[in-house]
Amino acid sequence: MDPHRAESQTETSGVKICHVVALPYPGRGHINPMMNLCKLLSSRQPYLLMTFVVTEEWFGILRSETKPENIRFATVPNVIPSELDRAKDFPGFLEAVFTKMEAPFEMLLDELQFPVMAIIADSSMPWAVDVGNRRNIPVASLCTTSASVFSVFHHHDLLVKNGHFPVELSERGDETVDYIPGLPSTKLADLPTVLYGGGRRVLHRVLESVSMVSKAQYLFFTSVYKLEAQVIDSLKTEFPFPVYPIGPSIPYFQIKDHNSPLTTSLNALNYLKWLDSQPSCSVLYLSLGSFLSVSNAQMDEIVAGVRSSGVRYLWVARGDTSRFINGRDDKGIVVPWCDQLRVLCHSSVGGFWTHCGWNSTLEGVYAGVPMLTFPIFADQVSNSKQIVEDWKIGWSVKNKAVSSESLVKREEISELVQNFMDINNGERKEMNKRAKKLQEICEAATAEGGTSIKNIDAFLEDISQIRST
Repeated sequence: MDPHRAESQTETSGVKICHVVALPYPGRGHINPMMNLCKLLSSRQPYLLMTFVVTEEWFGILRSETKPENIRFATVPNVIPSELDRAKDFPGFLEAVFTKMEAPFEMLLDELQFPVMAIIADSSMPWAVDVGNRRNIPVASLCTTSASVFSVFHHHDLLVKNGHFPVELSERGDETVDYIPGLPSTKLADLPTVLYGGGRRVLHRVLESVSMVSKAQYLFFTSVYKLEAQVIDSLKTEFPFPVYPIGPSIPYFQIKDHNSPLTTSLNALNYLKWLDSQPSCSVLYLSLGSFLSVSNAQMDEIVAGVRSSGVRYLWVARGDTSRFINGRDDKGIVVPWCDQLRVLCHSSVGGFWTHCGWNSTLEGVYAGVPMLTFPIFADQVSNSKQIVEDWKIGWSVKNKAVSSESLVKREEISELVQNFMDINNGERKEMNKRAKKLQEICEAATAEGGTSIKNIDAFLEDISQIRST
């Protein structure tokens, strides 16, 4: 078999293995939680073989990353044109994923050495459910957004029924949605951006993804049950199959492994050594995600505001770093990449400026670190609301009283950052206590006998029974 199509398989040694195929959506924010789930599954079932299917582009990126022996890569061709900028033409990228990946994936299934007992497919790859059903292979749909955001789309008809779709947010953004089962009261302006404005170009595909979940055999959430108990309980009553929160699907199981390859590079040793030299809870960690970014004008304001605040900072800045080089100060360091969860769990880190991607949100919660929220797109707006208003473990950088297109000025940012990182601030103290309680919830869920581990074991037991028949 072509080594670029699939890595070599292990010998069965007379043992009937349980073979699971994992199919993530081709984006970092989807691949990471899928891989973390696969690593956890593989650690709990010694006879599990997992085939992790990615495009050739992503195989080139991932092939050198450390993973267990029983997780093997297989590839499908780059059906996405290399010249297509997924950030600038996200609708075009999404359309290609929806229409061009199914056929090569199904061909790959025919080439695999061992029969497939189950498919775990990202919910954003809805055609995978059809593939599994045609072949009588059970499919677990992995939702990489929060259960709350999934429920919004799942109940899209209620928005229409109540006259809240379509609307202009500039006119009705403050109106309240209080009728989605299990969901706390939410303003229209805090719903995912794909429902309104320019994001609506991909809404039909998002709704298609959510509707196909009902034809799967399992629904996985990367969330933790107690973080979203009401909405998860509500969804459990609406589906005839198991709904399993298995999160947080982040690499928490690697945090205590200080010999992990993630921390052996010179760059990693430098920023970790710098963190070791800082006072407890004194550093603000900033990251605005791996996909989209803010405008250049807004970034200039953020950089100037954080610097003038006098607060220590560790900043992950991808791409152009010239604005950091000019006017260098001695309060912080800038890196192109870092082991984010390990940084957030470091004792010197006291705050997290985040774009509110769901994976980053879960990492902040797991680390017990209060957050400054600066959402940009899609579910990030809803995650920000959850952080600030529902969990009350963060503050919003953006002033909702002004237009979302308006710049947040450096003076506002400087004052906000100073107050946020002031450990003697009474409001900050209370926020920190709540963050630590959510951290305890995550630790309990991922401990032996916790809700997430029980759900993972229940799924493995199910597919093991398929193997034995």
